Amino acid sequence: MKQVTVWAIIPVFMLLASGCTLKSTIKQTTDTTSNVTGTTSGHAWWNEDGLLLPEHKAIAFAKYNEANLEQDLARGQGEYVTSLAALLGVPNDRQPAFHAKAQGAFDTLTTPDHEAQIHRLRTLAH
Repeated sequence: MKQVTVWAIIPVFMLLASGCTLKSTIKQTTDTTSNVTGTTSGHAWWNEDGLLLPEHKAIAFAKYNEANLEQDLARGQGEYVTSLAALLGVPNDRQPAFHAKAQGAFDTLTTPDHEAQIHRLRTLAH
């Protein structure tokens, strides 16, 4: 009887352990969202419908995709830098030039301040 009880308890412990991992992952995601979308800059990131305001989409994109975007910026091409260019309003026919400018300015674009990074990229886009 003891052996059956032990084998019944082990899966319960495994489920509880994975729940802690899931809870931790959810907390990390929500913490990151809170950090990116906080109102520390003095303005709201969301409209009354709960959607991200257009002027903040590029900053949120840069934060959520930081490592991949940095690699694309260094290469001067890739889906992340193309997506960012679209969020910044760069027309398709001007994207190759934007990619080249972004690659040339890579050293000044790699900053932990994502608002400053997007401001510099907007300058390159126009």
